[in-house]
Amino acid sequence: MQPEDLVRDHTIYACVMGSRAFGLATHGSDTDRRGVFLAPTALFWRFEKPPTHVEGPLHEQFSWELERFCELALRGNPNILECLHSPLVEHVDDTGRELLSLRGAFLSRRAYDTFTRYALGQRRKLDADVRTTGSPRWKHAMHLLRLLMTVRDLLRTGGLRIDVSDRRESLLAVKRGEVSWARVEARMARLAAEAEEALRHTPLPPEPDHARVADFLFRARRASAGQPDLHDKVVQGVEHGGHLRQG
Repeated sequence: MQPEDLVRDHTIYACVMGSRAFGLATHGSDTDRRGVFLAPTALFWRFEKPPTHVEGPLHEQFSWELERFCELALRGNPNILECLHSPLVEHVDDTGRELLSLRGAFLSRRAYDTFTRYALGQRRKLDADVRTTGSPRWKHAMHLLRLLMTVRDLLRTGGLRIDVSDRRESLLAVKRGEVSWARVEARMARLAAEAEEALRHTPLPPEPDHARVADFLFRARRASAGQPDLHDKVVQGVEHGGHLRQG
């Protein structure tokens, strides 16, 4: 079984991310596809384990194996959490629907640390651009503002919403370089302060619900192990020297 077969045959959830999901797409914007696949349980009974992620087979497509995806989501990884809340779902099966029903289980106050840590890393890159070229990469500045808005609103409401189309024009003005860097910096500072204030009163729990997620993953693995056709194929592949390339 090749890595692309895992994506093609075992994807439980697939969506579009990036500017299209954020409501910020313009002419020529890429279509960034993200997904989650459930590797057949029988593949884990071998020395060579299935890949934790696969790039492709489509252009700008990236997928995670379910366990790795859940691990990252429980840590509050911004890209993973946003993936779970894309308004542009391209595929979802019963297991994927259960994963989506757990979106709230992954959310916690950890998001403040992970989102702001990621934002600080992006801000350092922008500052480096300003020092070396005299101006930031405006597209990156726009997305940093979007990220700060997202975490502020998440902390305020307890729900994650990634569509910022209601703020589209003001954000695209930044992308076009129509807003001074000083004004953008001031906006970033204000959003960071608002996120910090929101943390003090957030309805989010201190930690994500590890138990619910672990139970879901166990049941998904057990259900996969009970599919005899898949088990037979894996065993036959081992007997004939087959292997699974790591993605």
